Formats: sequence, C-alpha cells, structure tokens
Amino acid sequence: MTSFDRRDLGLLLLRLGTGGVLAAHGTQKLFGWFGGGGLSGTGQFMESVGYAPGRASAAAAGLAEAGGGTLLALGLATPAAGAAAAGAMAGASAVHAPNGFFNQSGGYEHAASLGLAAAGLAVTGPGRRSLDHALGHAVDRGWMVPVALAGTAAVTLAVVGLRNKRLRSEKEGEQGELFDEDSMSSRG
Repeated sequence: MTSFDRRDLGLLLLRLGTGGVLAAHGTQKLFGWFGGGGLSGTGQFMESVGYAPGRASAAAAGLAEAGGGTLLALGLATPAAGAAAAGAMAGASAVHAPNGFFNQSGGYEHAASLGLAAAGLAVTGPGRRSLDHALGHAVDRGWMVPVALAGTAAVTLAVVGLRNKRLRSEKEGEQGELFDEDSMSSRG
C-alpha cells in the first residue's frame, strides 16, 4: 500500500464525516449534548411523531446513531455500524417524508443522505485506514454485510410500520362524530 492510496483516504474521509455527524446527532438524543433534548425531550418528540414508547424509541435511535456513527468513524464492525445508522435514518426519513424531499422544507434530504452514506460504507467496507483492517477484519466479514442490512431492514420496516399504523389509528379517532347527539335528541 502506498502512503497516499486515494480510495482508502476517500473512505476514511467519508467515514469520519458521516460517522461524526451521526455520532453528534445521536448524543443529542442520548445526553442532550449540542442543544439536543436528551432522552426525556427526545422521548416526548418521538411520542408526538408516532414512535412509542417515546423514551425507548429515543434511546434506540440515539444508540444506533451515536454507536453506529462512532463505529463508522473508527472503521470498526463496519457492516453492523453502517446498517444500524442506516436503519435509524430510515426511521427519521419516515418522519420527514410528508414534508417532501428538501431539508429547507423539513423534508427527508439530510436523513436520507446520511442513511445512504452509512449503507454504502457498510457495503463497501472501511478501507485499509481502519480498525477493521488493523484487526484483520474479524468483525467485518463479507457474510456480515447482507445479514446486518437484512436484519436492520426487517426491524426498521416493523418499527416504521407500527408507527404508521399508530398514526392512522390516531387520525381515524380525530374524524369526529358522524351525528350530533344533542340535535338528534331534540328532534325525538
């Protein structure tokens, strides 16, 4: 390996950037760092957008983002790290999807970009400038990529599906009464 291998340097930069943003975002949820709501505030937000129970949802999302982001930045357990972060971003994208694509309108652009970068790193691997490479790829085997991505996809689909079902149920409850009971009894 030459000291300036472009591919490995590019993967290192992508891992550090994507992983760093994800880790910072996750610590907002877990600890309230960087102006975040911590578990309590984020839990309340999660409940308001249909993820219940809120505090457990906040902890799961925070761990996937902070843990997955940190591991991506280090280049350690890259398939699992990338899959976990991608799953969290898919859940975030579901929240922002009704606002369209672009972030300026509250859309899912940012979450989708982070999720796709994390999934791409899970598939591509961390490169030679990584802990995975230094440890002989003990937790970065080829078979781990489809297993991690499929497992995360199944869990993400279930969680987002339950959220959507919960939101539909709440919306149906808001439709109001079909008949006004007071006007019906005054006619009788």
